[in-house]
Amino acid sequence: MGLPQDRDIPSESTIRRTLAGLDADDLDARIASWVLTRTGTIGGRRVIAVDGKTMRGAKPKNNNSEDGDDGGGGGGGGGGVPHLLAALDQGTGAVLTQQRVEDKTNEIPALKTLLAPYDLTGAVVTADALHTQTETATRIRDRGADYVLTVKGNQPGLRAKLKALPWKGVPAVSGVDTSHGRRVRRTIKAVAAPDWIDFPGAAQVLQVRRTRTTTKHQPDGGKKSKRTTEVVYPGTALFRCRTPSPSRSPPGYKATGALRTDSTGYGT
Repeated sequence: MGLPQDRDIPSESTIRRTLAGLDADDLDARIASWVLTRTGTIGGRRVIAVDGKTMRGAKPKNNNSEDGDDGGGGGGGGGGVPHLLAALDQGTGAVLTQQRVEDKTNEIPALKTLLAPYDLTGAVVTADALHTQTETATRIRDRGADYVLTVKGNQPGLRAKLKALPWKGVPAVSGVDTSHGRRVRRTIKAVAAPDWIDFPGAAQVLQVRRTRTTTKHQPDGGKKSKRTTEVVYPGTALFRCRTPSPSRSPPGYKATGALRTDSTGYGT
């Protein structure tokens, strides 16, 4: 606590009264600024993952709503359960900053204020499909960062066009993750973004195939496995990448390899 060795440690009540008198938002901003100076890097770049989570255990009194983790806001009093948007440093696993999503809104405008105080120059910002918005991509690029944004069902037209790209002839890499009690294989392909993709700064299109296998123990002592497969299309504005031989690319498209390069070093 920075006290001289000959000074007594403050009592619990003194510490409590001191903390209670502080401006909580100001303290949070100062701590977040300090944490941001200690971020790690992956392949020489800071990678910041933005994600939201509903605090299910913080359900207000006299509230019977069943809000889920859908990026919606949660309020106090008679509102829904609190919903937090956080930015995590993938290099160290530390939460850099977080904020509560305001009532009657969602994560999309909250991302702007979440990252506003911080220098994003040279960083890579990742976010889920909810944030695949042209305004969000433009804002990230204007701050000097690159983005990795996922295209899912909320962008049906764009997803259909990306799905129709000639992925069959594109080289791929894959890896297996066995954390969280499940086995997930990710197979990743990447091509240069076609000119017709009207998305700010998009330089690559990725296809990520996730095959998830979960195993449940049965009452008779046996095991039952369940396998699910999901294909998503993150769009990325990363420019330095490993380029495979052009002869292995499909006609009309330039294969750029998977998103595990010298400049990023991470996967989706």
